[in-house]
Amino acid sequence: MSAIEMPRRLPIWQRLLFAVPLFGWMARDAANGTADDWYYTAAAIASMWGCSVMLFGLPGLYIPAVMMVPVMFLILILISRG
Repeated sequence: MSAIEMPRRLPIWQRLLFAVPLFGWMARDAANGTADDWYYTAAAIASMWGCSVMLFGLPGLYIPAVMMVPVMFLILILISRG
């Protein structure tokens, strides 16, 4: 028995997301953990973004923000559809 109780059969997109080593662990913990895990996940993402800025400079700041544009468009479309 694991620390996080998982359903027997997950959808294919969740199985693929959870199979990615670093991001999958955080996504599984955020999806199935306690309410406090969202704060730790947000802190981890902000820390990774900060490390990319320290490592790559301004492209490390701009490129993740530009990559979020399609995601935000999808979120806005889903919100407008109800």
